[in-house]
Amino acid sequence: MNRNFRLTQSTDFKRVRRSGKSYAHPLVVLVVLVAEGETTRIGVTAGKAIGKAVQRNRAKRLLREALRPLLPNIKPGLKILLIARNPILTANLAEIHDNLYQLFTKTNLMIDIHE
Repeated sequence: MNRNFRLTQSTDFKRVRRSGKSYAHPLVVLVVLVAEGETTRIGVTAGKAIGKAVQRNRAKRLLREALRPLLPNIKPGLKILLIARNPILTANLAEIHDNLYQLFTKTNLMIDIHE
């Protein structure tokens, strides 16, 4: 995922987590905050419940890579936070991608390509 589309500041993560709308999924928690007039920015995080640093970094890498093909179809003007959950370590990249696609579609965050 291109760094231009990432949430990087701790204050941004806290603002999205505190004020955003949360959607739970077995592999990931999605938190969305509408930020009109801005480009969509996405942050990926994994808590210590995932495991040690190696497992947390692997979970974040998997999430970023699964998210990469979806980026062009995500609506603009959002701040999105993806929080990895423990079962993500046993899932493969295709499963994570499919689950992210279903979650983004269910929450109406994808641009309808038939418009």
